[in-house]
Amino acid sequence: MKLLLVVNPSASSVTARTRIVIQKALSADHRLEVAATSRRGHATRLAQSAANDGFDMVVVLGGDGTLNEAANGLAGSETALAALPGGSTNVFARTIGLPDDPVEATGALLDAIDAGSTKRIGLGNINDRYFLFNAGIGFDAAVVEQVERRGGLLKRFAGHPLFVAATLNTWFRHYDHRRPGFKVTIDQKKDDLNLEGLNQEEKPGVDGMFTVCLNTDPYTYLGTRGISFAPHTTLDTPLAVVTFRSLSPVRLGPVFANALGFGRGQVADSGFIDHHTDVTQATITAYHPVPWQVDGDYLGQAEEFHLRHEPDVLDLVIPLGNSRTV
Repeated sequence: MKLLLVVNPSASSVTARTRIVIQKALSADHRLEVAATSRRGHATRLAQSAANDGFDMVVVLGGDGTLNEAANGLAGSETALAALPGGSTNVFARTIGLPDDPVEATGALLDAIDAGSTKRIGLGNINDRYFLFNAGIGFDAAVVEQVERRGGLLKRFAGHPLFVAATLNTWFRHYDHRRPGFKVTIDQKKDDLNLEGLNQEEKPGVDGMFTVCLNTDPYTYLGTRGISFAPHTTLDTPLAVVTFRSLSPVRLGPVFANALGFGRGQVADSGFIDHHTDVTQATITAYHPVPWQVDGDYLGQAEEFHLRHEPDVLDLVIPLGNSRTV
């Protein structure tokens, strides 16, 4: 099998020793080429070239952002994507059942390749950018922006404490948590609701301060625990769209306790949260430019977002024994 290993040398868990060990393991039974990313968007171009050149698989050693770029380069092609955890959180690699150690994950990946454990999955798409596990609009994207500003060595060594500190700093100093920033409209079937002739302001929707669009669950991880907003959303289902109408700590506390598995209720039961599953399309219209992120990568600000689910667009290597995504 012909493999391209895409390495992000700046990712939190990528070291020279780890890279060498992984290269030797992958090249033992496969034809391997290696490419290192050097700038934002580079992984997308490397993946596109690999697909055009007939590679069977692109293996990504990096964080969720590098993996997202590669997925955007491979979507619609016959070249498969394989993940190896190299970042600080590695949400997607952990979600599909890979060990958090990149060398251990390589062993699991090789077992999956030998067994032919590859599945065609669907992806979320927001403003023509694919995402593997989530896209966020509003508050969480503002947090990601603060984390990226502090990036580099601090992100490599601080990890989750940096995200917690950035969340608090964003809430107090960098985000308007008193007024809604946008309106979320879930597109419904014509049989359910006739929207013809209505402008965006007249269409039914909900005001929000933070919306997360999920292609799979959990939303992210805090330490070893997943933050679960839509437990029945997997790579086999359409999207979940979860909109927070308030950022009050008094209200958020119980919600995140439930999302972490410490509470007795479900996130969907919270009265100030608009929770939809099996979403194929949605529109988000902002009242002013708001931040957005995909798979943990900050993408700037925008005033309108078009969300859709695209089934069967990417071949993904699934670790053996992970029945949840299959």
